[in-house]
Amino acid sequence: MAFATRHFVRAASSAAATAAAKKLIIKHVTVIGGGLMGAGIAQVAATSGHAVVLVDQSEEILKKSTKGIEESLKRVTKKKFADKPEAGAEFVEKTLKNITTSTDAGAVVHSTDLVIEAIVENLEVKNELFKRLDKFAPERTIFASNTSSLPITQMANSTTRQDRFGGLHFFNPVPMMKLVEVIKTPMTSQKTFESLMDFSKALGKSPVSCKDTPGFVVNRLLVPYLMEAVRLFERGDASKEDIDVAMKLGAGYPMGPFELLDYVGLDTTKYIIDGWHALEPNNPLFAPSPLLNKLVQEKKLGKKTGEGFYKYK
Repeated sequence: MAFATRHFVRAASSAAATAAAKKLIIKHVTVIGGGLMGAGIAQVAATSGHAVVLVDQSEEILKKSTKGIEESLKRVTKKKFADKPEAGAEFVEKTLKNITTSTDAGAVVHSTDLVIEAIVENLEVKNELFKRLDKFAPERTIFASNTSSLPITQMANSTTRQDRFGGLHFFNPVPMMKLVEVIKTPMTSQKTFESLMDFSKALGKSPVSCKDTPGFVVNRLLVPYLMEAVRLFERGDASKEDIDVAMKLGAGYPMGPFELLDYVGLDTTKYIIDGWHALEPNNPLFAPSPLLNKLVQEKKLGKKTGEGFYKYK
């Protein structure tokens, strides 16, 4: 009898260990932030059959987000269901049914599998959010940030779930861009990492893995390239127009660096480079640009303000 009991305990312990090692299958997603990125993430998650709660500070913002998602879905249906308008309408209706909204993040994370943060690029604000939600979310829930430039490790340290914390960096526009950078900190468990990779694939995205390094993969290569283009222009070595033409025709890029800077927003680029410069002040790749600083100070931020490196009507 004692042998049987010991055998049963060992078997039960082994089964528990196997269950604990299993990846979390993400079905319920909470997206914090109803802006362009958050709404896009909510859309692709809902499109792939996930139950989504989109959270922001006011009903007004959420109504705007929901309307934007609906309009985006209708654009998708024009291509995907060009010959089947009824199927397209059904697709939009079904996707929207997968999305609910809330202004109370703490109240909706109690049953979620994954929290994705897509709020303002401010580390202190993000840390405060994660610290608060950590108290309400179940132990199994994975936290992830959509940050493009801030340290994931520092956000994870604001919680008690460092092993269930990672980065999911989507690209704008989220419904169109196939890439997701999955960021693994030194504390992220393999189970969490694999769950985030599987979730990204379930959305129809192509995930790539990266350690928690400034800018991850894309921005770590892209932002220094953009800054070097500005320095080339600052030195008078070439005009911004010729630099743009050279990179489009010589490198096959769809946009030149100055066109891209205006599209992204000069304030966004300045924010990123300033943050990296503070972390590594002796790295020449992260050196600030007097011209970029001047344009941002003058509120010439690119297409969104009507003028940046170029003027827009």
